[in-house]
Amino acid sequence: MNTTSVDYSLYLVTDRNLSRGRSTAMIVSEAVAGGVTCVQLREKGCSTREFIGEALALKKILCQAGIPLIINDRVDVALAMGASGVHLGQSDMPIEDARRLLPPGALIGISAESLEDAVIAEKKGADYIGISPVFATPTKTDTAPPLGLEGIRCIRKAVNIPIIGIGGINLSNGKEVISAGANGLAVVSAIVSAGDPQKAARAIKKAAFPGSL
Repeated sequence: MNTTSVDYSLYLVTDRNLSRGRSTAMIVSEAVAGGVTCVQLREKGCSTREFIGEALALKKILCQAGIPLIINDRVDVALAMGASGVHLGQSDMPIEDARRLLPPGALIGISAESLEDAVIAEKKGADYIGISPVFATPTKTDTAPPLGLEGIRCIRKAVNIPIIGIGGINLSNGKEVISAGANGLAVVSAIVSAGDPQKAARAIKKAAFPGSL
């Protein structure tokens, strides 16, 4: 994959606990139709075999649309099913080891909870950085204090690779996050829990990126 041409503008992070009983594949299909440009499969409670099966189902959907599938945390799952890349947190596999194991051209995203995290991630070869969290969010309870829009501005000045805001991002605040310097919005509940994921994705993208649809 040409890592410099990836569109991170609307980055969906899945969460089966927020899906209201609907399949991840259904939500992803609808969200892609609404303008999602990148998808991260996040699974915390299922078996490795089920994780791989879910990933393969999404890969079929996303390959047709030319959209990258990123696996959260699990380098082994990404390798097993041929994902576009992985997204790693500060306590996950070190980026150097992931880069050594993954095929050339694989994307590696790193979660940054501080300016220092972001600078180190770029130095170590991350393809993009997830700024986490921008705003307070109930989706994840193990995060650092919110960095806010000022945190995005500071990180934008310090690094050159794409940065994506995550944490409490929705229709009402996405444009502010982009205006502060983020290249994209990582959205979880505002799309996954929406009654109409396609409509929700389209509305968020239109608000944050006027003229994109």
